[in-house]
Amino acid sequence: MTVRSKLVWPVSCMLLVGLIACGNAVAASPISGAVAPESIGQNPAETTQTATPIKHLVVIYDENISFDHYFATYPSVTNPPGEPAFAAAQHTPWVSNLATAHLLTNNPNFTNPSNGSGAANPFRLDRTEAATADQNHAYTPEQLAYDHGKVDLFPKYTGKGDFGGKGVLGTSGLVMGYYDGNTVTALWNYAQHFAMSDNAHGNTYGPSTPGALEVVAGQTNGEQFVVGAKTDATKAGVAYVDNGIGGLTMIEDLDPGYDVCSTRKNQVVMEGDNIGELLNAAGITWGGFMGGFKIEIKNANGTTGCARSTYSTVMKRAIPDYIPHHNWFQYYALTSNPTHARPASLADVGYSFAHNGIRDPANHEYGLQDFYSAAKVGDFPAVSFIKLPAYQDGHAGYSNPLDEQTGIVNLVNFVEQQPDWKNTAIIITYDDSDGWYDHGFSAPTNPSYDKVADQLDGPGRCGFGAPLPGINGKPVNGRCGLGPRLPFLVISPWAKPNYVSHAEIDQASVIRFIEDNWLKGERLGEGSFDATSGSIMDMFDFTSTGGKTPALRLDPATGEILAAR
Repeated sequence: MTVRSKLVWPVSCMLLVGLIACGNAVAASPISGAVAPESIGQNPAETTQTATPIKHLVVIYDENISFDHYFATYPSVTNPPGEPAFAAAQHTPWVSNLATAHLLTNNPNFTNPSNGSGAANPFRLDRTEAATADQNHAYTPEQLAYDHGKVDLFPKYTGKGDFGGKGVLGTSGLVMGYYDGNTVTALWNYAQHFAMSDNAHGNTYGPSTPGALEVVAGQTNGEQFVVGAKTDATKAGVAYVDNGIGGLTMIEDLDPGYDVCSTRKNQVVMEGDNIGELLNAAGITWGGFMGGFKIEIKNANGTTGCARSTYSTVMKRAIPDYIPHHNWFQYYALTSNPTHARPASLADVGYSFAHNGIRDPANHEYGLQDFYSAAKVGDFPAVSFIKLPAYQDGHAGYSNPLDEQTGIVNLVNFVEQQPDWKNTAIIITYDDSDGWYDHGFSAPTNPSYDKVADQLDGPGRCGFGAPLPGINGKPVNGRCGLGPRLPFLVISPWAKPNYVSHAEIDQASVIRFIEDNWLKGERLGEGSFDATSGSIMDMFDFTSTGGKTPALRLDPATGEILAAR
């Protein structure tokens, strides 16, 4: 691993009230990285040597969807009158889902009496049922739902019903619901025209924040509490795991200590490295772009600051745009922007140093609109991590597949219209499964033995064998996985059309692709899963016949095809 400079952080950086001082420390830090375009004369992303034709990677990282929740019957669809229609291509490949596994009826979650009144077979959720309750997606309940690999206790352990919902919707059996191509129409159309994996998993069990860390660091060990105490609300085995060697591993959603918008009583930071630091060391342009991060502007409804919100007609209420515990890079000293400082100029987006030679105040962390603005003027970063505003991120309880579809399609349509589309790849994937039922169990490749948190294979056990190391090179607990299956799509001229990859991959496979394409295979080390993750290269065609998959313009409201070119 490349040796990079580390900052000695002032004590104020470890306290919420000291974030302003911490932000100044970031701005002045002498970290290597790309120089702003005025000093170079062109966007270096176009001339940087890469292992493949891909010069730009856009990672749309949405929230809380299992593979079967969106693709249970793909490519077969109900097509009821009045809903967006979907027509599958004649030679659509086989997909491992509930239909092909013959699990739509006589499902073990229906026949297992332990599920009580929530026992149910999988069932189709209609577009009119887009807004549902959030399911239980914590580290331990998900393990219990998979029940020694029998995958038969989802209603009991992760199911939550909608209050006042009719029939099964009002019971824990809601967890067995799935959408088809009349609701998640855009994703089904992208799968038809580009490439999809049916064997992508979370690196571990558990909720959003661990998933956010996995896709940038491949590591959830190295947690440090910096605000509040480890109270009953954040007790061992529920919010964190004592890793067995004197440290902590994250298994729950906790706000980042390097973020002025963090409000939870308990806040944490992470030790170790992330992919942003490797990109900085190599001088590769990159950014984390999040809806709501730009806190000085005012929304149409008058909200501003950390409380900016957007009204969703589907959810029938205003939803906060920015959720701190989803922000990958705000947990790390060297890649955080604690005060949400703005870049020195639009031309500096993606760069470590502004055109005047000083460290750019934004430190690679921006609002979502900055991605659109920078790409429009030709400053499209090499690597972009995208988080849509919360009402569009797909997370049940405050988002939904219809608002999510609008956000995704608008972004993909925009990227496909850029001059750099010819050498761009878009990944759409998710931070966790939300606890939604998925039949695709994978026996743990990395075990864990916390006496409270780990329950997959009995009390105190998730998997067998020796755990992988944490950040200090010694085996640690709290990282049991692979976890649930997640959707994973690749949209690119270089993607294999209408292709389904069965190769096992995970969230850290995104890191591996970045490392293999831009960094000559350099790995993060420190126990990161990037060293063991599968490759996503199977979804691309980089031969002389590749690069010709046409762009696909969809209707943001319905997901239906407007044009293929």
